[in-house]
Amino acid sequence: MRDNPIVISEPDARLLRGLLASRSAATRDQEHLEELRVELERAQVLEPEKISAKVITMNKLVRFVDLSSGKRQEVVLVSPSEADVSARRISVLAPLGTALLGNREGDEVEWLMPGGIRRLQIEAVVPLETAEAH
Repeated sequence: MRDNPIVISEPDARLLRGLLASRSAATRDQEHLEELRVELERAQVLEPEKISAKVITMNKLVRFVDLSSGKRQEVVLVSPSEADVSARRISVLAPLGTALLGNREGDEVEWLMPGGIRRLQIEAVVPLETAEAH
């Protein structure tokens, strides 16, 4: 759990509430999904145009470094139906996706992932349209 509430867009909040409601009967990942539910309840929900470009929302490219291993990664946060690990498209319901959601460029994120606690430093947040143009 984070100390400060995440910032999330109204459309993303609606999508996540729907996804969580549809998965409430699933037994797998219930603990993780409950953490996401709690984060969503605490979230500051804003209209998309009021959210800084540096905040991680759905369909943004996120560059981060794992502070333990030094490994750098780029992922795009997407809905579960759009997830494709080989294309670095990570579901917002995956532990990594949930950990990143609502944080901003420069933040350090600590989150329980499969395999233990990971500490990540968010280096850049880029709107997908801008990332694909380069």
